[in-house]
Amino acid sequence: MRRFPLYKQLDLMDCGPTCLRMIAKYYGRSLSMAALRNTSGISREGVSLLGISQAAEKVGFHTLGAKLSFEQLATEVPLPLIAHWQQEHFIIVYKVKRNKVYVADPVGALFTYSADEFCAKWGTPTQNQGVTGIALLLEPTPSFYEDKDDSEAPTQYGFGNLFVHLAPYRRLIIQLTIGLLAGSLIQLMLPFLTQSIVDVGINTQNLRFVYLILSAQIALFIGRTTIEFIRSWILLHISIRLNISILTDFFIKLMRLPMSFFDVKLFGDIMQRINDQRRIESFLTSSSLDILFSLFNLLTFGLVLLYFNTKIFLVFFLSSTLYSIWVLLFLNRRRKLDFKRFEVQSKEQSAIVELVNGMQEIKLANAELSKRWRWESIRMRLFKLNTKALVLNQYQQTGAHFINEGKNIIITFLAAQAVINGDITLGAMLSVQYIIGQLNSPIEQLITFFHSFQEAKISLERLSEIHEMEDEQSIAREGLLVVPKHEDLSIRNMSFRYETAGSRFVLDGITLHIPKGKTCAIVGSSGSGKSTLLKLLLKFYAPSEGEIRLGQSNLADVDHHYWRSKCGVVSQEGFIFSDTIANNIAVGAETLDIQRLVHAVQVANIREFIEGLPLGYATKIGAEGNGISQGQKQRILIARAVYKDPEYLFFDEATNALDANNEIVIINNLAEFFRGRTVVVVAHRLSTVRNADQIIVLEQGRVVEQGSHNELVTREGKYFELIRNQLELGA
Repeated sequence: MRRFPLYKQLDLMDCGPTCLRMIAKYYGRSLSMAALRNTSGISREGVSLLGISQAAEKVGFHTLGAKLSFEQLATEVPLPLIAHWQQEHFIIVYKVKRNKVYVADPVGALFTYSADEFCAKWGTPTQNQGVTGIALLLEPTPSFYEDKDDSEAPTQYGFGNLFVHLAPYRRLIIQLTIGLLAGSLIQLMLPFLTQSIVDVGINTQNLRFVYLILSAQIALFIGRTTIEFIRSWILLHISIRLNISILTDFFIKLMRLPMSFFDVKLFGDIMQRINDQRRIESFLTSSSLDILFSLFNLLTFGLVLLYFNTKIFLVFFLSSTLYSIWVLLFLNRRRKLDFKRFEVQSKEQSAIVELVNGMQEIKLANAELSKRWRWESIRMRLFKLNTKALVLNQYQQTGAHFINEGKNIIITFLAAQAVINGDITLGAMLSVQYIIGQLNSPIEQLITFFHSFQEAKISLERLSEIHEMEDEQSIAREGLLVVPKHEDLSIRNMSFRYETAGSRFVLDGITLHIPKGKTCAIVGSSGSGKSTLLKLLLKFYAPSEGEIRLGQSNLADVDHHYWRSKCGVVSQEGFIFSDTIANNIAVGAETLDIQRLVHAVQVANIREFIEGLPLGYATKIGAEGNGISQGQKQRILIARAVYKDPEYLFFDEATNALDANNEIVIINNLAEFFRGRTVVVVAHRLSTVRNADQIIVLEQGRVVEQGSHNELVTREGKYFELIRNQLELGA
């Protein structure tokens, strides 16, 4: 049976699409990971069996979800299949033979389990059928082989993209290379000088000659030390600049991605990718340059050793080859451990952020112990993986040291025998020992290079998954850089649902008109789609069906940056940065307009609070600054929207954390500010929406009523019911 194709999941939640990708490859078709991720409806919680099934059906598989006994899995169903593993993961079972189960795990490894080991992780015991588990059966249909449009494109982001970052430092790299070659030539002269001291200076008892050779060695040592000193500074300069360049590249790309990307990515996954940059930077600078030095040393000192003694050279060559093979045998196991550690480290970072950010809720729920235990269990898994890595390293090093020391002993014996037999001089023997020492280092550096290359390649694969995603702007059609100033907003038969398998429409067939310069309020019960509608208007998501128009233009055709520059937003998830109050209000402004700042804080009714602080507008707030209340936070967010002076305003429960007095003052201030602007307000409170030019009532994603406050109250429909419940009015 041919080796089963193996792909590794690049993210913690990618196991399902990765399994489908492997099975498609097994049947002869290469599919892109991005396409499978989209069609399977991956979310922050991962992907469901239903999502994998839907994605498989779309690419031409016939699928069947089933609950199987182990006997059925082993004898009755077609393989390969996707199995639900430990209630939180998906794997592929591709062969069952002689009580052995052969598994392809998306963490990047092929495993073989005994029947008992497999059942312990896959199934649950039952009375009648023994152990049963969940599996997805797949078989290709004719359409699987017909449609090749979504076949995997060749990887675009690779080492070539990274080496571009080294281009500005060509001269420094040339200087480094010259320094490395000069250092190698200096080292190459040392064994001949050592031989001269013994064979000439000592044998002829010529102390002046010894002084001369020692002076030459000191001069060479000083020269080599100087070269190493300069080389270290150049390397440090390149490393720091390169690290900044690669990270900047990553963040530029990250900020271009659509909001849907951040909905499904865990914090730990993103942080682990940032940590991956260090591996790549280390490989591009230290490892890649050192390998040139090692290869040159290996070649030159190898030729010198061959010149001194052919037999010793052959022993060194054969033992070094054996040493290299032994070390390289462990690379694949190191690779598997690396992927497992990436997964667990990602979980650990997410758990730490959750612990720190959720400390208030943890204390209120008296959940300190359970949350700490959850983190400790993740940490214990990481400890076990690190222990496995240590054991693997010990096995590798023990074998490597055995081979290396055995080689040194044999070479010492051969050199001593050659001196006794008169084949070489005593000085030549000392030179051979020095050369062997110099050759051992390049061999180890070559092995380290292969290991660094493997780690960098793994890290690059994880980064390339980000770099090859479509930008937010490219997902839209060709963006317009200019739109007519201040136009109506209209929504035509628009529906939307999140890209998770089996999800229902959050908005279903919405049609409404928002006139320019008017205030439109959107009300409805929780979960009716109000906040989602605002996100669609802000182009965080694209409609699943229908369209949004800005005047005569489709909003999908309008440039994202241009559109958002015209919009001011106060959302429920508004973020306060760890910065001064002034910079939190004037976010993104190159220079601070004091007049606009004062006007903004007056409208938000927070000027008295700010100017009463010791540092006033320079007071630092946010995660690392002084604590502020929810009401103060909300007023700063309102001031931020006002400072921007936008043509369109979107408020999502912008006053729900305010007390009645502050709310009345701010609503009155905003009423003046709203004049001539198009405003969309999502709110529950009657005081916030009653003066709107039109009120739209949403229920289960549909428009059920629209009109002014008085019109809707007169109808005594859904809106009347909402305000009656709020104000406890009688029927």
